[in-house]
Amino acid sequence: MISTSPLQDFSRFAIGFDQRDRGRLHELIDQMLDSGRWSEGELVNSFEEAWSAWNGLPAVALSSWAGGALAALDFAAVAGRTVLCPSNTFMATPLSAISAGAEVRFVDCNREDLCMSFEDFVRKAERHRPAAALLVHIGGHIAFDSERIAAYCADHGIFLIEDCAHAHGASWNGRRPGGYGDVGIFSLYATKTITSGEGGVLVSKRPEVIEHARAFRNYGKPDFRVRGLNFRMSELTSALALVEIERLEEIVAWKNEVARTHLDSRYPSRLELPDGMTSGLYKYIVFDWLERSTGRVYDEPCHRILGEHVELPNSDWVARNHSCVPLYYQPV
Repeated sequence: MISTSPLQDFSRFAIGFDQRDRGRLHELIDQMLDSGRWSEGELVNSFEEAWSAWNGLPAVALSSWAGGALAALDFAAVAGRTVLCPSNTFMATPLSAISAGAEVRFVDCNREDLCMSFEDFVRKAERHRPAAALLVHIGGHIAFDSERIAAYCADHGIFLIEDCAHAHGASWNGRRPGGYGDVGIFSLYATKTITSGEGGVLVSKRPEVIEHARAFRNYGKPDFRVRGLNFRMSELTSALALVEIERLEEIVAWKNEVARTHLDSRYPSRLELPDGMTSGLYKYIVFDWLERSTGRVYDEPCHRILGEHVELPNSDWVARNHSCVPLYYQPV
C-alpha cells in the first residue's frame, strides 16, 4: 500500500519530480560537467536506453515533442498531401502537420474515451485518402480504437503517428503506446507525468524511421540527405529525463492508488477503462462540469479554433461535458 496524504495534498499542483532524486540528479550533472560534453553525450544515450527498456521500442531523444512530430511527418512525406487528425486534441497536433506542409482534415472522437473514433476515421479516410494520420492518446490512457485504426492504416498504406504526449506509463494488456502505428511521440513538457521541463521522445518499431529521426534532429548530418533542423536534447535535460523515467512506474502506481482509494467513489461519472488497460493518469477525467478542473482536454476543439466548418458532434459534446479532477504526484 502506498502512503498518501490528505486530499488537499495531491490536489495541489506539483511538478512530477520526486525530491528524493535530488542526489541522483546532482550526480548525473557532475558526470556531465566532468565529461566536458554538454550535448550529444552519454546521458542522452543512457536516457534513450532507459526509455526503450520501458517502452519496448527503440527511442530517439529530442528537444521537444514538436521535433519528433516534424521528423515523423517529414519521413512520411506529407507536404502537399492530407493528414487526418482528431479535433479533440491540443493545437500542437494539427499545427505540426500544417507546418510540415500538409492539409489537415479533422476526425471526430468517441465520447467514452475522448480519443479518435474508428467509424469517423474510416469515413474521412475513404473520402480524403490521407498520406498519414495522427492518433492521440488523451488524458493518460491508450485510445480505445487504437488496434482497429492501426489495422486499417496498415491495410491502406496510411502512415500512423501516435501522439503519446499524455501517455507516459500507460499500457493495455502489456502493450505500450507508440507501438500500434509506425511511430509514437511523447512530450516531456513541465506539466507531464514525467518531465524534463522541455523535451520529447520518438519511438518506432521501424529502423528506417529511427534513422531518419536521428538525422532530422541534427540538421541531417553527416551527409545532409535529411533536411532537418536542431532538435537535439542537451545533456542537462537528459539528466532530468533519465531520473524521471527511472521513477515512472512508481509515479503511475502512486497515482492509480490515489485514484482508486480517494477519487473513484466520489466521481461515479468518471471515464472507465477497458479490462487490461492502465492509465498513466495524466488527467483524471469525469463527465461532470467542475469549477476546479486542471486544464480540460479540451474545452475548445481544434476545428473551432481554426474556423473549420465541419460537423464533429462528439468533439463539441466532450468540450462541454467533462472536467479533470486535480491529481498530482505528492510522495510522502
